[in-house]
Amino acid sequence: MTTALARALLDQPPTAPVPGQLDIRSHTMPLRAISYGGGVQSTALLVLAAQGRIDFPLFLFSNVGHDSELPATLRYLEEHAKPYAAKHGIELVELRRTMKHRIATRGQERTLWQQLNQPGSKSIDIPVRMANGAPGNRNCTATFKIKVVAEELARRGATPDNPATVGMGISLDEIGRANNRSPVPHEQVVYPLLELGLRRTDCHRIIRQAGLPVPPKSACFFCPFHRPEDWQTQRRTTPDLFEKSCQLEETLNARRAALGKDPVFLTRFNKPLREAIPAGIDLLPGFDEDDGCDSGWCMT
Repeated sequence: MTTALARALLDQPPTAPVPGQLDIRSHTMPLRAISYGGGVQSTALLVLAAQGRIDFPLFLFSNVGHDSELPATLRYLEEHAKPYAAKHGIELVELRRTMKHRIATRGQERTLWQQLNQPGSKSIDIPVRMANGAPGNRNCTATFKIKVVAEELARRGATPDNPATVGMGISLDEIGRANNRSPVPHEQVVYPLLELGLRRTDCHRIIRQAGLPVPPKSACFFCPFHRPEDWQTQRRTTPDLFEKSCQLEETLNARRAALGKDPVFLTRFNKPLREAIPAGIDLLPGFDEDDGCDSGWCMT
């Protein structure tokens, strides 16, 4: 993210928290928060915080939309993560993106699904695969994750002179994704799992030993970074979500065709999702990067 974009994020009014959330405007001590993604690594951080092994009393979950997130992630949040956090005195806050510029829609929630299906839109905010196989832009991460968390931290008093420490759930086996250069001036990014030398398998163990079920990988159900076997599982177990993913791909391509542009795809196979993931045929496991939202931001 560019410095100009980071400044633009700070110049906008803060994203509204979920109704009932406390309105905390200032802190004398620097904030310490985990960007919670709802997956394995960030849930392990929740357990570690509850055990006093890391010092993070605040967890922020940026919900990109109940029509966008995987339903299993949202069920885990409500049935396990929130009760566990409350039991151990940890504040787990669910945030959502709200509109700010147009008077008619100011303050209204805007989900990623709504953004992608907005009539007349010429941009695509998810990393669809282009005709050459390369992923497109990833504005979804900046707009629906990084920005929303940054606004909440600013609302709570974080400033460039008194930045918040933001913990990310990157484990040792994903160390290549770690980057301490935050795109937001009032945040300092740290990686508690790296500091403790923990891998994803360790996170599974930590969660189970705490008496919690291991959460599913978190992501939007239509994320182009799904592995082929993820798509196959979706087609087999949640055919309604698979159909919606296919319809989204068709909507995006109908819009691009009207603009005279090449088609884009939700897989790397350079063909429509319905053809790329055939029904009733088992696909061999691939070697795509496991790139969900478990870390809190889709990527850092």
